[in-house]
Amino acid sequence: QVQLVESGGGLVQAGGSLRLSCAASGSIFSINLMGWYRQAPGKQRELVAAITSSGSTNYADSVKGRFTIFRDNAKNTVSLQMNSLKLEDTGIYYCYLERGPPIRAYWGQGTQVTVSS
Repeated sequence: QVQLVESGGGLVQAGGSLRLSCAASGSIFSINLMGWYRQAPGKQRELVAAITSSGSTNYADSVKGRFTIFRDNAKNTVSLQMNSLKLEDTGIYYCYLERGPPIRAYWGQGTQVTVSS
């Protein structure tokens, strides 16, 4: 009973920036972590960045130094600041939330990020 709504996707030229945001609503408690995954054309869905309730973060090697994940616990939101975007960053970005125990996972509907040359 958790809903995740992403916003901020769009079209941007290589080298530019975007900020994605995800708002969680519903039965929000016992959140273990929130994060962002992406699905590029022809590839498996992959973890981009995650942040735990205590603030620990993890990033895919391909985005380290370029992307930053933030949480606002009071607002139950998570954001992803994406800088120095590359063509290979193109894909559908999904907000992810894990709560528990028992472990339950929730996904947003996805937002398209397209990086052009």
